[in-house]
Amino acid sequence: MLSIANSTPTTFFLTGVPGLESFHIWFSIPFCCFCVMALLGNSTILYVVATDSSLHEPMYYFLSMLSATDMGITLSSLPTTLGVLWFNARIISLDGCIVQMFFLHGFTLMESSVLLAMAFDRFVAIRNPLRYAVILTNSRIVKAGVVIFVRMLVSLMPLLLLLKRLSFCGPNVLSHSYCYHPDVIKCSCSSIKVNSICGLVALILTSGIDIPCIFLSYVLIIKSILSIASPEERQKAFGTCVSHIGAVAIFYIPWIILALVHRLGHNAPPYVHTLMSNLHFLFPPVLNPIIYSVKTKQIRKAFIKMFPNTEQIV
Repeated sequence: MLSIANSTPTTFFLTGVPGLESFHIWFSIPFCCFCVMALLGNSTILYVVATDSSLHEPMYYFLSMLSATDMGITLSSLPTTLGVLWFNARIISLDGCIVQMFFLHGFTLMESSVLLAMAFDRFVAIRNPLRYAVILTNSRIVKAGVVIFVRMLVSLMPLLLLLKRLSFCGPNVLSHSYCYHPDVIKCSCSSIKVNSICGLVALILTSGIDIPCIFLSYVLIIKSILSIASPEERQKAFGTCVSHIGAVAIFYIPWIILALVHRLGHNAPPYVHTLMSNLHFLFPPVLNPIIYSVKTKQIRKAFIKMFPNTEQIV
């Protein structure tokens, strides 16, 4: 009997919106709308950059990377969330959780790295515009993409492999409609000290490096902008950074708010945690295409060329 019990696959129970289960079908409507907006917006940017030769520049290659990671984040959480909201399909295996976390956390880590690369791109463009194309060549951009991917693998794979050593005794109820690493390890009935330490190290080696480096990049960018004599040129230089600042804000601010809610909002209703966690993964993919299409002149022109009827609106 013991061997049969031990051979039973570990399963987890996903959670929709606690206390509001009867409204799941209604919550699925705005969720689907946001997902469709995210997928359409980011796929359009990828298509526009790929087909418009005037956008074959470093800034837009990095924007394509950002759109690709945004699409990946959306598609990673979409199946299980819709399964819970539409069909109350709450059960997921440990292996299924590990696969979902690989993609969900992987694309999130890569987006953080892409935002850092975009900050460096803006710094080079403003600080040394004459050597911009020489410094950021196509081969270096490809190498940057490879480094971003390898960095994600090195940071994430130990966390996921260490999950296989944990014992789960049940009931293994997760707090979200998708698998989230801190949420999964809390269900373990064995020691999670090693997993927690590895998670903290991975966080420090990714966002812990990216956030200060992005901040430092903008300190240097502002210093370079202030050294420009012409007010019009200063405004133009700063205007090229507005979209990226918006992308950084909508990626990190919801993440920080979510962390604060988890740590300090113990008295908040459970559905507040769930809604905040879903917004954290939905906001960047939905808003990034809107920000870049509105604030970036070249992207706006490409959209108008692609959809001539939108010229009056834009």
